[in-house]
Amino acid sequence: MNKKLTLVSIFFIIITILAVVVLINNKKESLNQAVDIKGPDQNDILKKDEIILFYGDGCPHCALVENYIRDNKLETKIVFEQKEVYYNKQNASELGEKAKACHLSTDSIGVPFLWDGSRCIIGDQPIINFFKLKLNQK
Repeated sequence: MNKKLTLVSIFFIIITILAVVVLINNKKESLNQAVDIKGPDQNDILKKDEIILFYGDGCPHCALVENYIRDNKLETKIVFEQKEVYYNKQNASELGEKAKACHLSTDSIGVPFLWDGSRCIIGDQPIINFFKLKLNQK
């Protein structure tokens, strides 16, 4: 009788330990999924849904995007940043970093340029289409 009780107790302890290990591993996995790391160097932690529109003052294609944003009141409907790159070296440098994350040559990057948190979108019509899709998703 004592042997049966001992075996049952050992079996219960093993099952309990296994359950705790599984719970700990699940917790670690959920924490790892909360941080979205993208880019070739894995050092750049990028926020999901971080949208940045890079533009240049005087750029005619940027003006088309700006008109679309204004006419559709996008700033009240979608959270995004706008960063001027012709006169702001820090913004231009950040544009270069985003281009590198998309494996684009920084020698030929132009504006308008949109970073959506994981992808690079270049050109007035592709960016306008991106915003149109975003509006339909909301």
